[in-house]
Amino acid sequence: MKVGFIGLGIMGRPMAGHLINGGHTLFAYDINPVPADLVAAGATACTSGRDVAEKADVIITMVPDTPHVEAALFGENGVAAGLTAGKTVVDMSSISPIATKGFARRINELGCDYLDAPVSGGEVGAKAASLTIMVGGPDAAFEKVKPLFELMGKNITLVGGNGDGQTTKVANQIIVALNIEAVAEALLFASKAGADPAKVRQALMGGFANSRVLEVHGERMVKRTFNPGFRIELHQKDLNLALSGARALGLSLPNTATAQELFNACAANGGSGWDHSAMVRALEMLANHEVAPTPQAVAAE
Repeated sequence: MKVGFIGLGIMGRPMAGHLINGGHTLFAYDINPVPADLVAAGATACTSGRDVAEKADVIITMVPDTPHVEAALFGENGVAAGLTAGKTVVDMSSISPIATKGFARRINELGCDYLDAPVSGGEVGAKAASLTIMVGGPDAAFEKVKPLFELMGKNITLVGGNGDGQTTKVANQIIVALNIEAVAEALLFASKAGADPAKVRQALMGGFANSRVLEVHGERMVKRTFNPGFRIELHQKDLNLALSGARALGLSLPNTATAQELFNACAANGGSGWDHSAMVRALEMLANHEVAPTPQAVAAE
């Protein structure tokens, strides 16, 4: 296929690379220069979203937040300006389900299909082509784009209509945040009680408490490796979507709100760019105790 890819950040860059490796013709655009390794692999660097849309049949966006998607699609020289009937727009960002439905209608009015297809799996999943992809949109468009999804992910599900993919991603982010909070509290408790948190984590991974968060982020907490990954500021954005959606639906999500406040505490201490596993730092500040000493502190002793 002739595929356009807009947004070549931590996740978009490896995702675009998988499409090239899969034999597709790639037209790429980012607010920063298109990475040289993608160009060397065969990508064509474009000058705007419009340029991408004019050249490609399927146009993928992978940008941080709702306003960025709107700008990429409908801003000056955006994707919409370059579309012709029969093309497909796929947004793989994590954004507002309500805004997504509006974006889909505007793209449909141009005679094109729209899929919202947010992902889970972070940088590791993007590089390994093992992302979970949650899709909302028409069946026919999904079947058309599915071969591209299969180059980027493993668990690919058409959930329902436009907006349902984004709703699923918000639900995913609620579960992940609360799992991070649970693992952080457990390891902090173990450490404060005098047990070795690394061995406690190892023991728990053999039981019912095991989870991907305990495996990956529990290790980050013990080893103090909080470089992203998935940045706290992005998880804050996703939980804002959850909490604002809950207000609109008349729901109470008390533990989601608590997780957001812990992220807010990290951000207030300069941690917006930390990996979201660093939520543990907010709990450590409350306890005046760290799960484990930082490697630098150990080296200094």
